[in-house]
Amino acid sequence: MDQLTTDLDQLRLASLTWGPIDDHDAPLAVLVHGFPDTAHTWRHLGPVLADAGYRVVAPFTRGYGPSGMPADGSFHVPALMSDVLELHAALGGDQRAVLVGHDWGAITANGLAAAEESPFRRVVAMAVPPFGAMNPSRGSIAGWARILPRQATMSWYTAFNQLPVVPERGFDRLVTHLWRRWSPGYDGRPELAHLRTSLPTTERKAAALGYYRAGIRPWQVPPRYRHLGAAAVGMPRVPLLYLQGADDGCLDARWAAQVEPKLRHGSRTVVIDDAGHFLQLEQPEVVNARVLEFLAED
Repeated sequence: MDQLTTDLDQLRLASLTWGPIDDHDAPLAVLVHGFPDTAHTWRHLGPVLADAGYRVVAPFTRGYGPSGMPADGSFHVPALMSDVLELHAALGGDQRAVLVGHDWGAITANGLAAAEESPFRRVVAMAVPPFGAMNPSRGSIAGWARILPRQATMSWYTAFNQLPVVPERGFDRLVTHLWRRWSPGYDGRPELAHLRTSLPTTERKAAALGYYRAGIRPWQVPPRYRHLGAAAVGMPRVPLLYLQGADDGCLDARWAAQVEPKLRHGSRTVVIDDAGHFLQLEQPEVVNARVLEFLAED
């Protein structure tokens, strides 16, 4: 594992890398982490993809150190999508590139799977499916209604994170609690240690919480990102693999069955047994095999 720094339009992006990152003969794989996590979440998948012939880059997304704070202060999904597109271009990526995301990284990846200008041929999303596929339809209202009450209680933290000051002050307790609830039985202490290093100040903690706060303020998306707004909530235009942990304490695992009939273009969903929200860490061999199998398809 190596490290890389890339200057983007609005911030300096730090990344972990595996494989020959400067060898443009190798296809690019971009791995995007979520909350409350860091690029270290890809320490199992990254080297496996490198062994499969990819040059792999896993950025610390905007606001997460050692990456910089964005000059425009935006933590909206279109801004996150733009960062990935800029990173792809800066590294000389082409149409062979693939994208993998977890949690907020999955939201970013889902948006790019729906974007017309996206250069990624295949996308893997973990723990959060495309938002468009979660909307109720005539044939899925009953299932949607059965899931919604439990999901509402599981998603309490999204409202809590809107509060001023309080989430920052209790940040360490909050993220420790979330790791325990979201991936029951998994020892998240190594990940929490990485997170403390990445978010050591109140400003950094506010940045991570800013993803949630920006989500309810779409009218504040800076003009430079607005062309990506529709795709951020769209349906994938390229093959997408959605992976969900069966014991996920953040997003009800029944969503997988709800979204699969709505996916097209060779997309599909897989529920990973004995895994919670951070399935890439809890069941790395199973997840890695599923990802490799999907990316190897034509």
